[in-house]
Order: sequence, then C-alpha cells, then structure tokens
Amino acid sequence: MTLVTLPTQFTSRAERTSFISQLFGLTEPTAVSALVGGRTRALNQLAQLNIKDYARTRNHLEGAVTQLSAAIRHGVVQPIELVDMAQQQGSSDESKRFLQQVCWREYFHQVHHRQPHLLWQDIEPYKTGFTAEEYANALPKDIEHGATGVEFIDALIKQLITTGYLHNHARLYLAAYTVHWRRVKWQAGAQWFLHHLLDGDVASNNYSWQWVASTFSAKPYFFNLDNVKKYSPALQSFNHPSNAIFDYTYEQLQQTLFAHTINEGW
Repeated sequence: MTLVTLPTQFTSRAERTSFISQLFGLTEPTAVSALVGGRTRALNQLAQLNIKDYARTRNHLEGAVTQLSAAIRHGVVQPIELVDMAQQQGSSDESKRFLQQVCWREYFHQVHHRQPHLLWQDIEPYKTGFTAEEYANALPKDIEHGATGVEFIDALIKQLITTGYLHNHARLYLAAYTVHWRRVKWQAGAQWFLHHLLDGDVASNNYSWQWVASTFSAKPYFFNLDNVKKYSPALQSFNHPSNAIFDYTYEQLQQTLFAHTINEGW
C-alpha cells in the first residue's frame, strides 16, 4: 500500500475547499458553511466573550453566544477552558448561567456514558396525551427540505441546511414544531439534525430532542408567536401570515396540540 501525503497548508479557504472537493470527487459546486474552524479562531472567540452580555441575551437568536459548539464537539476547545474563562470573569450570577449551559452538555454526556443503550430510546413515555405509536416514524419531506409553507420554520430550516449551525433556541423551535405540530417522533428529527449540524454531538442532540418531546422532561416544550417575536426580532419572517399557526396563547396551543393536560399551571 502506498501512503500519500496530503497538503495541510493552503493560501486561502477557497483553495482548501477546492482541494477537498477534488479529493472526494465532487463535480458539482458544494455549499460551504461560513463558519470558520481552527483553535486560534476559537480561542479568540472565547477571549472576546462577555459573560454579562451572554447571560442577558443568550436566548435571543441574535444574542451574544459563543458559537463555539462545533469547536467543542470536535475537541478544538475543551469544556474546562470555558469553565476557566467564566471563573476569570468572577462568580457572578451571569457566570453561573453560562456554567449551567456547560454543565447541561456534560450531564447529557454522562447519561450517555452510563446508559448508552438509551441513546435512541424513549427514556420515559410522552407526556402529551399521545403514545409513541401515534407519532410518525419518518421525517416528512417538506420539513427535510424546508418547504413546510410556514415562513418562520422554513427560514430556520434553510439556515440549518446552508450553514450547519443553529442557535439553541432555534433548535428548540424546530424540534417543537416537528414533534408537537407535526407529530413526528423525536428520533426522526434528531437524525435530521445530526445530518446537517457541524456541531452534531449525539448526546446533547438526542437528549435535547427528548427534552422537547417530553420523554426526558416533566412536560413538552412548545412556543407561541409572541415568544418568537421576543427572541427573534431581526428575523422578519415571523410577520408572514403562514406563521398564524403559532399565534395563540399557550393555553390555546396546549388544548390544540395535546390530547389532555398532564400538568396544571402551564
């Protein structure tokens, strides 16, 4: 067997992209995410993070989040480095909120490590009034390709497909729409995300989908249009008439989406 030494240095990102396309025999132009990797860039992003801004805006789709999930997923940055950075900025409530998110990721990994056989199984029954058998096994094609006709949802799907990245809140929106509005099993949605996400961490991904579905939480996660407007003001697609399916109170959506109420006071 002949060993071939591949180049590791390129004059530009375009040159590297071209080389990789040729290496894998890609004859058609392939979309490349705008996200740029590398440890130097990741450390610069980490150094520039303002914990207070993060805590104040992290739920907003345009918020001051780290966007380091891909670097963490692929071992470019270690979670302990995030912890060290947060501690350097003090023990404020803001840093604690940041550390909570790091801990959630580690928690999901510990669950996976201890019980790997549960990764694709419902840990608990759905708490929506429906059984698992009442959810579709396959992801509908219109969701897969961003052609649902719901403008807000299609805008998020387009971002997922073209960039390989979504803000965490956007992921919750898509997961909730898939599971609760379209009644599709979380496993189908989780597989879809892993196909596209550059930070596709199977433990965080799957258990987050289960949290939305209510098979790993006390109740299902869902949202309404007021929530979208609050946290996505820069995304003009929420004004489209097709988003009217979300334009209800939480009480009204609860009655529409779920077979019966499990928890009072939602």
